[in-house]
Amino acid sequence: MDTGLLIALLNPGIALTLGAAFLVLWFYQRHRPYLIVLAAGYSASAAGFLLQYFTLPVGMAPTKLMSILCFTFATCCLAGAVIARYGRRVPYPAIGILAGGGLAAVSWFLFARPDITWRILAINFSFGGISLVVAAELRVVRNNGPTEMILFVLSLLSGLNFLARTLAVVIAHGPFTSYEGLYTSSYWTTALLSHALLSLLIALCLFGAAALDVMKALKTETLTDPLSGLLNRRGFEERATLVLQHCATARLPATLVLADLDHFKALNDQHGHAAGDRVIADFAAKLLLAAGTGGVAGRIGGEEFAVLLPLSDLGAARLFAETIRTLYSAGRIDGLPPDTRVTASFGVAARTSDEGLDPLMRRADEALYKAKGNGRDSVCLSYQRLKRSSFPIGPVPAERQRRRRINVFFAPR
Repeated sequence: MDTGLLIALLNPGIALTLGAAFLVLWFYQRHRPYLIVLAAGYSASAAGFLLQYFTLPVGMAPTKLMSILCFTFATCCLAGAVIARYGRRVPYPAIGILAGGGLAAVSWFLFARPDITWRILAINFSFGGISLVVAAELRVVRNNGPTEMILFVLSLLSGLNFLARTLAVVIAHGPFTSYEGLYTSSYWTTALLSHALLSLLIALCLFGAAALDVMKALKTETLTDPLSGLLNRRGFEERATLVLQHCATARLPATLVLADLDHFKALNDQHGHAAGDRVIADFAAKLLLAAGTGGVAGRIGGEEFAVLLPLSDLGAARLFAETIRTLYSAGRIDGLPPDTRVTASFGVAARTSDEGLDPLMRRADEALYKAKGNGRDSVCLSYQRLKRSSFPIGPVPAERQRRRRINVFFAPR
């Protein structure tokens, strides 16, 4: 087997291998459709390269057109998959115009006015334009991580490869008059090698991105409670610790709210575990909605929940807890009798100085225990006097004036 044929089979072999690899990934991650698009694109690319060397019985010109169609399909698939992978809207009109324009020009210089050189320029300029469209879309997300930046750079290099390399080699080599001259030219050799290199680099980067997706999904599953959709205890502690560190650095207040569903065991015994699950899911949904994007909400026990509220003082956190308590006790839960009333008790503690998560949770838990002892369905505050050197994250004077209406106790200093 001669060297030319080996080089010719290099790209189909690489493309088929990559297509099969993406297909296997898709079988295990069917919720990521871009993987099957990549598999189809790389497989079409392999067919395109094979059709460049082997002529079908339909004739030379139709075989070349089929080859170009395979390449165009592969380029569009790769472009759309890369853009969709990063949550960007695929610019179908731009890609369609570039792909359609390239195919129209190739068809013209293949059937109406045969010219190999102009066909090469037309299709390469089309693919170069599509590569630059991908680079333009990735430019917005290029700073989100290493894979985004690498794919952005590879898209630019791919565009330059199709545009600058093609133009430079064609000008240096001169017009092509036959396929024999084309397949032995520096243009064809550089095209095959650059395509093989860029295909491998792009595929490896996408494999890395897929691996990161799997790792993120596994981490999310590890740190998330499946019933409530909130962070589990481990996830809450990790996230809350980071938020407290940021608040301490910026000297910003933070408040912790602990909540516990009242008489939950009795409710489970009376109405069944399915009803109990609905109660937990319903309460978690209300808690997450009230916490918003800034709060850190978690289910830290069977019927116990926690919410860390950055940029919130004791008064704001008390209002948050009272709102949840009132809203929840007044609402109905699907699957439970209409006269069934489910309530919750709350303990609230404002962070003082550089207090860590553990002592803050202990104080909030003591306040929660106090609320349970006071008859449940109530909010109890933990108030701790600040040191003189501490920045003020305690209750405002108006809070202290309302102690008769709010359960307040002093935590040990």
